[in-house]
Parts: sequence; C-alpha cells; structure tokens
Amino acid sequence: MAAPRGAWRLLGSFWLALLFGQRPGAAAAASRSSSSPPQQQNLPPAAPTVRTFTQFYFTVEPMDTLSVRAASVILNCSAFCESSPKIEWKKDGTFLNLVSDDRRQLLPDGSLLINSVVYSKHSKPDEGHYQCVATVESLGTIVSRTAKLTVAGFPRFTSQPESASVYRGNSIVLNCEVNADLAPFVRWELDHQPLFPDDRVFKLPSGALIVSNATDEDGGTYCCLIETGGSPKYSAEAEIKVLPVFLVTMFAESEISSNLVFLRQPFSLTKVTGQSAVLPCVAAGIPIPVIKWTRNGEELITEGIQRLLVLAGGTLKINDITEDDAGTYTCIADNGNETIEAQADLTIQVPPEFLKQPSNIYAHESMDIVFECDVIGKPTPTVKWVKNGDVVIPSDYFKIVKEHNLQVLGLVKSDEGFYQCIAENDVGNIQAGAQLIILDHDVAIPTLPPTSLTSATTDHLAPAATGPLPSAPRDVVASLVSTRFIKLTWRTPASDPHGDNLTYSVFYTKESINRERIENTSHPGEMQVTIQNLLPETVYVFRVVAQNKHGPGESSVPLKVATQPEVQLPGPAPNIRAYANSPTSITVSWATPLSGNGEIQNYKLYYMEKGTDSEQDTDVGGLSYTVNALKKYTEYSFRVVAYNKHGPGVSTQDVVVRTLSDVPSAAPQNLSLEVQNSKSIMMHWQPPPAGTQNGQITGYKIRYRKLTRKSDVTEKMVGTQLAQLIEGLERGTEYSFRVAALTVNGTGIPTDWVSAETFESDLDESRVPEVPSSLHVRPLVTSIVVSWTPPENQNIVVRGYAIGYGVGSPHAQTIKVDYKQRYYTIENLDSSSHYVITLKAYNNVGEGIPLYESAVTRASTDTSEVDLFVVNAPYTPVPDPSPMMPPVGVQASILSHDTIRITWADNSLPKNQKVSDARYYTVRWKTNIPANTKYKTANTTTLSFLVTGLKPNTLYEFSVMVTKGRRSSTWSMTAHGTTFELVPTSPPKDVTVVSKEGKPRTIIINWQPPSEANGKITGYIIYYSTDVNAEIHDWVIEPVVGNRLTHQIQDLTVDTAYYFKIQARNSKGMGPMSEAVQFRTPKAESSDKMSNDQALGSAGKGKPMDVGTDYKTPMSGSNSPHGSPSPLEYNMLLVIIVSVGVITIVVVVIVAIFCTRRTTSHQKKKRAACKSVNGSHKYKGNSKDVKPPDLWIHHERLELKPIDKSPDPNPIMTDTPIPRNSQDITPVDNSMDSNIHQRRNSYRGHESEDSMSTLAGRRGMRPKMMMPFDSQPPQQSVRNTPSTDTMPASLSQTCCTEHQEPESATGTYLPSTQEEETGQNLPTAHVRPSHPLKSFAVPAVPPTGGTYDPALPSTPLLSQQASSHPVHSVKTASIGTLGRTRPPMPVVVPSAPEVQETTKMLEDTESNYEPDELTKEMAHLEGLMKDLNAITTA
Repeated sequence: MAAPRGAWRLLGSFWLALLFGQRPGAAAAASRSSSSPPQQQNLPPAAPTVRTFTQFYFTVEPMDTLSVRAASVILNCSAFCESSPKIEWKKDGTFLNLVSDDRRQLLPDGSLLINSVVYSKHSKPDEGHYQCVATVESLGTIVSRTAKLTVAGFPRFTSQPESASVYRGNSIVLNCEVNADLAPFVRWELDHQPLFPDDRVFKLPSGALIVSNATDEDGGTYCCLIETGGSPKYSAEAEIKVLPVFLVTMFAESEISSNLVFLRQPFSLTKVTGQSAVLPCVAAGIPIPVIKWTRNGEELITEGIQRLLVLAGGTLKINDITEDDAGTYTCIADNGNETIEAQADLTIQVPPEFLKQPSNIYAHESMDIVFECDVIGKPTPTVKWVKNGDVVIPSDYFKIVKEHNLQVLGLVKSDEGFYQCIAENDVGNIQAGAQLIILDHDVAIPTLPPTSLTSATTDHLAPAATGPLPSAPRDVVASLVSTRFIKLTWRTPASDPHGDNLTYSVFYTKESINRERIENTSHPGEMQVTIQNLLPETVYVFRVVAQNKHGPGESSVPLKVATQPEVQLPGPAPNIRAYANSPTSITVSWATPLSGNGEIQNYKLYYMEKGTDSEQDTDVGGLSYTVNALKKYTEYSFRVVAYNKHGPGVSTQDVVVRTLSDVPSAAPQNLSLEVQNSKSIMMHWQPPPAGTQNGQITGYKIRYRKLTRKSDVTEKMVGTQLAQLIEGLERGTEYSFRVAALTVNGTGIPTDWVSAETFESDLDESRVPEVPSSLHVRPLVTSIVVSWTPPENQNIVVRGYAIGYGVGSPHAQTIKVDYKQRYYTIENLDSSSHYVITLKAYNNVGEGIPLYESAVTRASTDTSEVDLFVVNAPYTPVPDPSPMMPPVGVQASILSHDTIRITWADNSLPKNQKVSDARYYTVRWKTNIPANTKYKTANTTTLSFLVTGLKPNTLYEFSVMVTKGRRSSTWSMTAHGTTFELVPTSPPKDVTVVSKEGKPRTIIINWQPPSEANGKITGYIIYYSTDVNAEIHDWVIEPVVGNRLTHQIQDLTVDTAYYFKIQARNSKGMGPMSEAVQFRTPKAESSDKMSNDQALGSAGKGKPMDVGTDYKTPMSGSNSPHGSPSPLEYNMLLVIIVSVGVITIVVVVIVAIFCTRRTTSHQKKKRAACKSVNGSHKYKGNSKDVKPPDLWIHHERLELKPIDKSPDPNPIMTDTPIPRNSQDITPVDNSMDSNIHQRRNSYRGHESEDSMSTLAGRRGMRPKMMMPFDSQPPQQSVRNTPSTDTMPASLSQTCCTEHQEPESATGTYLPSTQEEETGQNLPTAHVRPSHPLKSFAVPAVPPTGGTYDPALPSTPLLSQQASSHPVHSVKTASIGTLGRTRPPMPVVVPSAPEVQETTKMLEDTESNYEPDELTKEMAHLEGLMKDLNAITTA
C-alpha cells in the first residue's frame, strides 16, 4: 500500500516536536523502560494518527492470606488507568458472581471482602486461589498475581506439655505441637497468667516453649492455648519444678544423671527469601553446657550481626533470609566434660523475579514481533502468557521461543491489546505486562528499532523522507515449489529499472486467511527469496513490495501457489504434555496433528527412562494415556507418533517428567556399630541403593533398645549424616539398633536389628600411657619406615602416637598419628644421614615415656633391594596376646561396572555363621592403578559388604578384619575382582588430521584412546562431513576395527574443508564423540606432475619393481610383496624339484637291485661269523653281546624292515651298501630327531664322552632321509599287541642299542609280539596300510620250547644296560624327495629271548629273497612313481 505523501510531511512535524520536547510525556515515551506500571509514550499533537500507549497497571495486588474460621478477610486490589477500570474477581480460574453473594462483596477500591469465612470438615468454600481482573472498554484487560487464601483448621493438639523438673540454670522445653496453620495463634500461660517471651523464654514456630537459664520464678503451672477468635482451647497443665544445684552433691551419681543431652535438636528447614528461620537447639547437663553454631563447617559469628540472633537455650534465628544463608548448620553443645552436636540443612527458595519485563510495541500488520520476558527463581519458574486476560495457547502464529518469550507471527488488527507475562513457582507468582498497538501502513513507527522486533521487520522502522516511491515489482513467479518451501523471483519495478538500492518485502498468507506474514530480502538489489516452513498441498497467496529510502511502494499482483503434496503421513501431534500422577504412573496427553493427511488410526507412545537407551512403546487409541509400573522418583522421556493408513508420521519432541517421590523401598546399607566406651556406641551406615531411595533423603530414623524382654524402644531423628553417636547407655549392656531412611513422604524400610554391647568399664585416662612395647626402623635412601607395637598395658587410653625425628636429635620435627596406626614412613630425608627417632604414646593427660631408635639413611647410589616388609596398611592393629582369627574365604562377586559384593566366613563363629555378639568387620579395598592409591575402608556387622562407587573395568583387591571389643584380627588374605566394562565415558583424545604426501585426496587421521575407556577398545568410528552443523546421521561413517590409532581416508575433494569426529567403542557400546576437528584438503597438483604420477602408477601395476633381497613387505599391505615368484616361475621350480626326486629314486632302485644279487654263500659266511654259543645272532667284530635288531618306522605306511648293523662306533648315520630295496620313504621332522636322541642319551648309563659329543654333532647335521630295507619278504602271520605308551611308536624309541652281557640282557619290546627269522635276516613288522597310525607287529614263529614266550610285555622306552663296547650305528641311505630333506627316525626292536632252540629254528627257516618278490617290490615302486607324477601334474 502506498502511503499518502501528506503523511510524510506530518511525520516530519512529529520528529521536530519529539526533538524539542513540546510535551514532557514524549521524552518519557522514548526512553520508557518495561517496568510495571508501564510509562506512557505520548506523541505530539502534530501526528494525530499515531496513538499513544495507555498507562494501565495495578497499584495494589492481593497477597497470600491466612485466616481463621468465621473471621472476615480482605483481599486488596486496585488498578490505575485514565479511564476508570472495571474490577472483577476470579476464584480458582472462575469469575465470582458478587452481585448475588451475601458474604462476599466488592469494595469501592476494587478489594474483595469476605465476611464470616466458612470452614468445616466437608466444606471449605472460601479456601482457594484468588485473582483480580481489571478491564477498560475498548482498551483491554489485565490480571493481577494470584493470591492464596488459607483457613486454619480446627484447634487440635498433637502434643501437650508434661510435668517435669529442671536444675537451676539449665533449660527445659515444653511441647505444644499444633497444626502448622494454627501455630501463629498459640500463646502460653504461667499460673494462669499470660507469659510474655523475653531473652530467656522463647516460643518456637511450632508452638513449643523454651525456658533457658531456669530460675526459681520459672517454677509453676504451664499450659498453652489456641486463640482463633472464639473461646480459646486449652492444653493439659504441666507442673515445672526448679531444683537447686546443690542437690547434685547429695545423691549418688547413679541416681541423678548429669550427662549432656539434647532436649531439642535442629531439623531441616525450607524457607523463602525474606522470611525468618528458627533452628532450635536446647541442651541440658551438669555443668551447664555452652551452645555454639557452625555453618558448612565454619564457625558462625553472631555478634554484631542483627540478622543472626542466638535466643533462649541456644536457638538460632536468622532474619531476612537470603540465598547465601543456605547450608548445613551444626549445633555444638559443650560443658567441659562432653561435647555433642546435631546438624540440620537450611534450604532457601526464591520467588520469581523479573530480569527483563515485556516492553510496549508499535507494529504494522503482517509483521512478526517478540515480547521478551526473562525470569529467575528457585525452583525454576514456569511462564505463561495472557492476552487481555485470556491465556495464550501456542499455535502456528503464537509461539513460545527461547523458553519464555512470546512470538506473534503475521500481525492482524485483532492482535492489539495488553499482553502479560506471568511467572510462577512453588513460593510465589508475579506478572508484568505490555501493550501492542498496530499502526496503519501509511504511518511510520515513531520509535527507534526496539529489540523486541524480529530481523524480518526491522526494515520498516527507519523514518521515511518524502520522495518518489517505487512501482510494483514485475513478473513475480514461483521458480521452485516443494512440499514445505517456495522460492519466489521477480524483476525490478518499471520505475527503477536498475533497482540496486531497492529492498523487497514478500507478504504471504494461506488462501482465505487474513493473517498475512512478511519476509524481507537479505540485502539491497536481491530479487529472490525462499519462504520456509510451509504446509504441504496448501494454497498460499504471495505479493511483493519494493522499498526505497522514501518508503514502501506499490504491491505486486497477488500470486497464488500451491505447495506440492507430501507423502500422506501425519504430522507431529501438537501440545504434548506429561505429568506425574503417582510415584509409579505418568499421564501423557496430546492433540490431533494439524496435518493428519487422512484419518488417524492410532497413536504410538514411546517412553524410556532418562539415561538409558532402551525405549518402550505402547499403542494408544485416544489422545491421552497413563503409563503405569514406572520407577519411583525417576525421570522419563515421552514422545508420540501418529499413524494413518500409510504408516507412522512425524514424531513429536521429547517431553521429560519425573515420577513422584515415595518412601524408600529399601533399608539403609551396611549398618555397623562401634563401641566407643561404656556408655556410648557409634553407628555408621550408608544410604539405600540409588534406585530404591524414591526421592530426596531428608533424614534418618534411629531406633534402639536393650536386649531384654519388654524393653522400651527409643526413637531418634537425625539429619542426612551417615553416622550418629548414641550416648547415655548403660555399662556392660547389649543394645540392638536399626535405622530407616526418610523422605518427604515418610519412613522407609528399616534395617535388621544389629546388636552391640557396651564395655563393662572404660579405659583409664587418669595417667599418661606407658612406653610402646617395641620400635623398629628401616632406613631407605630418602625415607625411614617406622613400625611399632602398642604399650603392653592396654587398659590405659592411647589417643595417638607422636613420632619425633631429626639429624642427631629427635626434636627437630614431630608428627602425630592415629592410635590405630602401626606404621609410618618418614619422607623427604637426606641420604647418608644419621637420624634419631623417638616414639611416644599420648592421651588427654599427656605424652608417655619415649622410646628411642637411630638409623642412617642409605647412600643415593645404593641399589640394593629394599626389604618391603611394610605394607600400605595405615590402620593394621597389632594382635593382642590372644588375637582374633582373621576372616577366611574372602570372595569378590562382581555385580556391575561399579559394584562388587565382598563375602567371607568367620571361623570364630558357630557353624551357622550367625553374628550374635558385638563384633564388626572392617573391609578395605584399593586398586593398584595408580600405584600410590590409598586404601578405603568401611565397617559392617554382617558377613558381606556391598562396595559401590568403583571404576569400571578396574582390578581391585579386598581384605577383611574383624574387631570385637578391644581385640582385632590381622587382615585376611586378599581377594581380587575386576568390575565389568562400561561404555566409554570420554571421547578419543588428541585428534589430528594430516594430508598424505603426494596424494591431495587422501588424509591420515591420528588420535589417542579415551581417558576413560572403561574397557578394552574394540574399534572406533570416524565421522566426517563438510558441514559441521549437519545432523550426525548425515555425516559419512568410516569404521576402524581393533585398537588402531590411525586411519587413512581416500577419495576426498581437494581444497575442501572437512570436519572430523571420532567415537570409541568397547564391548558395552559407543562412547561420546570428540570435538569436531577441521582440516582443509590441499589443492590439486599440476597436470604435469599428476601425469607423471599416473604414469608411475600404471608402470608399477604392470611390472613388479626390482627390489633387493632385504626388502620387507609393509604389514598393512594387502598386495603380494615385490619380488615374489610369478605362477610361471613357481611351476618351473616345482618341476625341477620333482625331477630331482624322480632321478634320485631311480638311482636308489638300481643300487637296491645290485645289492640283492649277492650270493647265498656270502650270506652263509656272514651268519657263521655271527653265531654265538647259545645260538644268538652275532655281528662282525669283537662284540660278544646280544644286539637286538633295529627297525625303521614309516609314518605313512608303518611298515617295518630289518636293518643291517655294523660294529662302527659312530652312532651317526653312515654310508653302507643297501642290501634290499625299500617300499616306502619316511619323512621325519628335525625336532623329533633331536628329541629322540635326547631321550636315548638319558637312558644310557655309561656312555663315553665321544658318544656324547657325537650326539651333539648330530643335532647340527643336515637332516637326511632314512630308507629301511628288509632281507626277507613277510611270510608269517601277524599278531598285534596294543601299545601302552602315550607317544607314537616312532617317537618313543631310540635309534641304536648298546651291547649287553648274556646274563643281564633284557628284552625291551615295542607294542607288538616279537618273532625270529633265520640267519642274517632280521624280523620285519608289517602293518596294514589301512590307517597310518595303527600299531605294527612282526611275523610270529611257533615256539619250540616252553621257555620262549612270543608275546612278552612291551615297555615304552629302551632300558638296556650299557657296556664299554663300542656302540653299533644304524646304517641308512640318504636320498632326497621332492627337493626336501628329512631327518632319520630310528626305532629299536627288542632282542629275542636267549633260548638255544631259537638259533636252530632260525637257520632252518632261512630262505633267500626270490625274484618274484623283487618283481612285486618293483611294481609297487612303479605305482608310487605314478602317484607322484599325478600329484605334480595336478
């Protein structure tokens, strides 16, 4: 719309008037702050079209009020406006009809009068929240803060005063507990006369009366009464007697207790700033105690501070409370003999307070505006907005932004009015308002740009000068149309073809909706804009207006554009809310999606516990659902997804709510008792497990009693501390204790009763301790370890030990340690120095007799081992003459990543392991990482302890000791446990990115493991993207398996900025991501260099590089190393190896044929030379011993052939004529050969040194292939005997045997039966080739004598006796097969029994090797050759 030019002249007059201040209100309007009441901005009369802001605010607002039944109440309210406002009242959100109400009436100033407040058990019509509403016709409406009216209940005493006596000068507390609402109406009477408080007499806020420093005048009859307007209600009367102090000396100590006790302890309070807090603390005892206070451990100084007052009995009163007063207050009572203390927490709440209030705003239609409102408070306030008295409901055009601000989009005329920001928390509510005036488009906004206008509207705020305005932009078109955005383009107006200085505003709205919104171009001359956040398949109307320095010009013709249809899925459900109904249920509600895209079939509600990753869901048919069976006092997040026939739609944002609190569902943990003396026991405990506290722990309830029948139970309430000293107990008496946790909801489950017995008598502290019984020192280089034992007389109190030390004198420095400590290390000493050390035990009386020792520290160059006889156990008690047995069977059971349960047994208990006496156990634990970690300890009275707060994936050691009375055991044996792993809780460190040299598209990223890995890192995930603000699911993922700390990423874009993040993973899941690291890839190299690189690369692919023999392939390379043989070269090498093997075998066969053609006469000569007197076989030479034949085992065929032996003393292989051909070749491993000879050497009793050296030489020889040959084919039946050795036969025998005398020769058998052959032909064992590892056997010869047993038992190893005769060696042939060499594997066959008939039998059965048999052997060899050729061909 074009503004009339006359308006700009009027506007100029307006600015002149504003500049010279013709009206005082004008200057005020320009600088008006947003405080309440708002200041008016008056405009000069020269601009009548500009309306001014109207002052409209509350001068008085109602306040919270406490009343009594039948009383009258006035709720004040008054509002100011130039026009008299109309005042109305709301109660609980509903307008009151005061015209027909007899009891409630509106006063002239707007206040509300309530006569005769009604309050009954079943009817409380006047209690509630009241709000004042002021309205001015044609202007608007404002509402006041909300005030709460509370009516005190019926007078009723929960406790009443009781008769008692008090010693003169002491204090006394008289109870009179009433309902908190009635406490202000309580007063006291003494002897039926009003009692007025003074410095000694003080009434607590609860109604109780404290009388301190009692005098005789304080004796009498006391009663309290409640006055609520009617007749007062009296309590029971109590008679108080004041006793003279001298009575204490007239009775025995047992009759009159002078212990120091609390009559009233402070309790935790929650107060609001500006109020007063009273912390009662009253103690009584003889001597009279003195009370002092501390806050957070520091002494509280009350003198000279008017806000802090110490009243009667020591009660602390704090006036005008501030947030700084919050903390833990401790009351300490001390009478010289005893000291007792009690704690209480003071919590401060703060009502809402404005940091920034909304400001009045001028605006034009179609603008977007923001009302700002910033508040603080404790608890955090909630904010709601009200327009003209009605709550603003968030929608498409009214939105809450930045938590508290109200944004109004696309202003229309009806949006004018008063807007109020109302902030509220548990302790108060406040309101502040501002006015919105919408001007016509031809009237310029008369103020400078306020912060409350958005960037989309600031272009309207500059004052315009007169001049020509631009015409309408031309050719407005939608160049890009999507489902949720439209891009518009246009040409410059005809009036300004260049248009360099023009800005443009795009006005748009939904079709048939009059609320128009605006979007401005970002800089002058720009002729396009993108409108975001549109709805799919919706028609929008757009128009464009050009603007120059004189103002906005004509509007373009409206353009209608329809957005594209989206996938027919529902949008998010609006207005999702969640609130807790109970400790285990939460109700979630929402509205129907604005874009349902069809009928909504159902909703799915997703929820999960905060801090976990397991989300649950449930189907819901309506718009609300109550989730039950939740954990108490636990935060949950909820979201809703709508479903239609096409599937799930867009999810809502998560809303988080916590279930209500409840009483604790578990008892406190690890309750333990420690007897202090004959009249006091110290209690220690830990809070209930975190998941069972069900709220904030506000304190603990202790109950204790004697272990006698019908004994009274004493109840004690304490704060949140985890220890309490119970005093005033009887000597030598057993007490039972239990403790329960408290929340605001009540008392939780108590612990089991735990018992302890007070001492019969206290230790003596009327004299100093005796001298310690021993002192030991251990000097090191710069330290001395001191250890000691306590004095022998342990009936005297020892409160600690004083250690003095110095060079030449023990008085240079002194260190005091705890009475339980037995070891101490004096650090930072000089090396090679003489130190004198003294040790004294001390108590409150003084120090005892010292014990002296001296030591010289070692030289700095002394590297001798340190005698580590001292363990890091600062509280290890020395055993008494009758020490207790330490606990046994300590076990550590891992429960989670931070919890381990320690269990043990106590042998000093009965078999049922039930603790029935006053003993307790001390558990200590530590981890060795870092090495100097100190022990942590805790006490318990049960045989188990739950250690919490441990580090994940960490090894801990635990030990336990037991204490009973004054006796303690030593520490038990340690148990170890490693906590479970947890997901990493810190990201990888030191992430760096570098480019790879010569490859601009490749980077190398390096990092270090997380500081808190919480387990073994199993991998990393690298995220990278060019947009650091992109959603994480849009980043590129690069996984890294294992614990590598570097990775290479390829194919990146050159000269581009990338952002990298790394996430560590262990067996439990993913850890947090590291901060994004930016790296810009280098620019591309020149084309010549790239061409060279590509040429080199192609050459390298086609032809392997020539590298030396020392070249090593990179470990991470996946290609074959340079210089490796090609497939063709490999085949050639295989052919050469096979050819050499075949030639060798042919040569061996020819030699075998030649050897078999020896004449029978030569064999007979050889047999004749070998015969002995008893008919046994003899070999050539001078040996007279029986030599058992040796066999060679073929592992694949397992066929044994006899081998000829010679008297050659060399036990190593020798070249010898081959008497027969072999059927098989047995490869044997070098390690087996060495092992066999080691075994052989170990069983030879008197072997010569030459033989030993020969064995050693054999280990270094080149391995050879052993070829066994037999001299006779198998002709006998075979009988097998199972082996009894655990090793294969080929590994359990030695290659050679030694000569034996006939008398002592014993047969050592293989796992088979042995039978004899004739003459020189040694027995041959054949095993069927059905299985390569079956036992072998030898041919059997029928026995001819009763003394010959062909199946003697076998032994696994050779056990023959050695002699001085030379050792026969095995004769073998060494050949090559397939180009590989194999070591020999010798096997010994046991000798035959020494029976004379066997020789004759062998001679009779001797036969030559027939040609047919040789032909069979050749045929078999040819078959092997064919198999070998087939293998090589394949």
